[in-house]
Amino acid sequence: MEKGKKFGLVRYLIPGFLFQSVVIGGGYGTGNAIAQYFGVHGMGAGIVGMIVTTLVWAAVAAATFEFCRVFQTYDYNTMSQKLLGPVGYLYEVCYIVLMLIVLGVINATASSMLSDLTGLPGWIGIVILSVGIIILILRGTETIEKVLSFWSYVLYAVYAVFMVICFVKFGPMIKEAFAAGSGEYAKDIVVSGETVAFAVGGQGILSAIVDGFKYSFYNLGIVPAILYTVRECETRKQAVTCGLLAGVIGVVPAFLLLLAMGGALPEAVYNATHDSTAVSAVFSKMNMQWLYVIFEIVLFGTLIETGAGFIKAVDDRIEITSARNGEATPTWVRPVIAIGLTLIGVAVSTFGLTGLIAKGYGTICWGFLIVYVIPMLTIGIYKISKAGK
Repeated sequence: MEKGKKFGLVRYLIPGFLFQSVVIGGGYGTGNAIAQYFGVHGMGAGIVGMIVTTLVWAAVAAATFEFCRVFQTYDYNTMSQKLLGPVGYLYEVCYIVLMLIVLGVINATASSMLSDLTGLPGWIGIVILSVGIIILILRGTETIEKVLSFWSYVLYAVYAVFMVICFVKFGPMIKEAFAAGSGEYAKDIVVSGETVAFAVGGQGILSAIVDGFKYSFYNLGIVPAILYTVRECETRKQAVTCGLLAGVIGVVPAFLLLLAMGGALPEAVYNATHDSTAVSAVFSKMNMQWLYVIFEIVLFGTLIETGAGFIKAVDDRIEITSARNGEATPTWVRPVIAIGLTLIGVAVSTFGLTGLIAKGYGTICWGFLIVYVIPMLTIGIYKISKAGK
């Protein structure tokens, strides 16, 4: 790469766009993860938790990208071995577990989305999702970068329209939700034709901060899966800036989604904890079918991106390891990995959307804290400073 020419604004943004594209499918785009980790605390405390997530994402991504640049570790296996030495395999164990959970979540989401939107059997949505993931992986790195970056622009546009309409239609209700702060915010909601009282909030700021950390930890497991996006970084400024921007870019749609859910917050949280989707509660109040259809189409695209991003990291790990050993990766490996992991994800989806998000993510976050976040912010930064590059 010629210095100063190719690394323009777009290159600074691409890691953030791909991080967002991969992270958004695992319950984020449906609003379920946002509702379960932030909305459940009420709007005020939820925003505090989201700020915590942003700061952690930005700091760890910046350190990771600089570590990657200094030591030329562009796949998660090489990075974890350089960071953790002989116990580097522990990161891979956590990554594989997270990947299987996420693949299960996006398959369950695709199934419920298509069924809710069209009335067709859920398995059709799973088939469409699986085919999209496999095609994207087989097309390779350049296509994945272009598609994921382009879809981020589309996502932002749809979220912006969604946000404006929500504020216009639900402004007073969003203000009411904010006014409750971190205190209990209760509303009567309709469940199976019956009106019941349901409340969010009342757990205190500390609880929201803890969930902000938890949400950030398990999602940070994705950062080493997109290291190929910073292979053109030549300076510390470039790598660190990419990381800081990735933290912000990754959280903006979540912030907008939480604000939008303020117009139907108790309903959204209820849906998210009862195997439905948080955004469907908002759209049921909006009565705008055309926007709901567009939103679901865009979200379905992010599910494909998420699955492709996770599986591609495994593919990169195998190919780079083979190259390091002086061996060529057989041509059948990539399609076998793509198809095999996609099918495993379908099997995992049978555990259900709510359980996978609440129990699966809630457990694996501590694994990433121990084998990635703490080591990168301590050992990683120490090794970077000693390298002097």
